Amino acid sequence: MAEAFAGAYRGTKVLVTGHTGFKGSWLSLWLSELGAEVVGYSLDPPSQPSNFHALTLNRRLKHIKGDVRDRGYLQNVFDELGFEIVFHLAAQAITGYSYTVPQETFTTNVCGTVNVLDSIRLSESVKAAVIITSDKCYENNEWLWGYRENDRLGGDDPYSASKACAEIACHSFMKSFFMKNCLPRVCTARAGNVVGGGDWAIDRVVPDCVRAFVRGETLVVRNGKATRPWQHVLEPLSGYLWLGARLLHGDDRVADQSFNFGPTEDVCRTVEELVADFAMLWGDGKWCVHQSNCDANKECRLLKLCCDKALHCLGWHTALSFKETLKMTADWYKAFYVGHGDMYSFSTRQIHEYEATARARGLSWAST
Repeated sequence: MAEAFAGAYRGTKVLVTGHTGFKGSWLSLWLSELGAEVVGYSLDPPSQPSNFHALTLNRRLKHIKGDVRDRGYLQNVFDELGFEIVFHLAAQAITGYSYTVPQETFTTNVCGTVNVLDSIRLSESVKAAVIITSDKCYENNEWLWGYRENDRLGGDDPYSASKACAEIACHSFMKSFFMKNCLPRVCTARAGNVVGGGDWAIDRVVPDCVRAFVRGETLVVRNGKATRPWQHVLEPLSGYLWLGARLLHGDDRVADQSFNFGPTEDVCRTVEELVADFAMLWGDGKWCVHQSNCDANKECRLLKLCCDKALHCLGWHTALSFKETLKMTADWYKAFYVGHGDMYSFSTRQIHEYEATARARGLSWAST
């Protein structure tokens, strides 16, 4: 494992903001397995249960409880600990919830990101940073083709708009402070809908499935025809890690730009298709469709990314089929709810298996 990503993270001091969240906790676990010294900066886990506690990460890395909106405290952490690379994931990440807390969504996702960028700017140790935003940063016209990195940014709901604003702020810092051929090297990363074990967020289809199926209830599916580029959480994380490794190794060809990380066309499925397949893997999951025509907090029905740039510049693409993605996800939740007991070992095993699959399928980051 330590040789994946060209061994870039062995002995490297890494800051992960949002490490108590779903993606952040998986990233922190993977970095630890790669031999990195991981420091996490985040608020409390966003759900109960949480992947952070399931993996016992509070005992396995340096955990700092902090808010990215607290500029002074964040800067002190940077000054005292001296990170070499930063992965910024801390966010208000739920689209539906952004209608309830629009101000918090904007201040966390925009001002929080600016605070991280400014701390990076003032740091004497940071060599590289990957700022994670979202595929929802694009102005969505419900196109049948995927959005490219140079397509127009936008967003009708507060969450999407906040991520577009964060991208604009990153672009400004890149052009104003993070010059090409100079340190630090900074990129933004945009990924679509991720699934995987350990997600218990509200208003997400797989966590909703799990909650209903565990209780023996029937899941009511709304907006069942909405189509998303579903991918396992480890897929975009491999992109973030490979991008970060290239930045650490001084590859100016990929610095100061944005990258999409998403699956191929054949992995795009409707919500109904995902629920039907997940229920089959679960064994006794029940569900039905209730299509509402009066949902005030409407989400887009079709959203896809074009990931040709990541393929061309990084040699990156996803490794798993849709069936493999859902099976890994269902296996994780089943292990958790039948009392497997050691989800840390179960999750690290899934990481090892995923890395082996990626190597067998010729992914450059796994073969280096």
